Amino acid sequence: MLNTTIGKFRLMGFIEGASLLLLLFIAMPLKYIFDVPEAVTLVGSLHGFFFILYLIFIAYTTFKIRWSFLWIFSSILVAFIPFGNIVLDSKLKKAKFA
Repeated sequence: MLNTTIGKFRLMGFIEGASLLLLLFIAMPLKYIFDVPEAVTLVGSLHGFFFILYLIFIAYTTFKIRWSFLWIFSSILVAFIPFGNIVLDSKLKKAKFA
């Protein structure tokens, strides 16, 4: 998977998507239900770091394989949708450059 540009991007997408899910479904309930705000501080910071890395990977992938605007837009959009990276990953596997 890490041998190709798309493989590296797919891995980064998985990490970013997982951090979003941890933030939404673990850290936020800990904060608002169990009054543990430190969870959001820690996981939110990690998610922010992974999100910035993900954007860098989008730029790297775009320049490396000459992605179209649709792939760029889709990649950014799914970062804001829980489980969105799973859908994008399946599309990337089916695409010709994967």
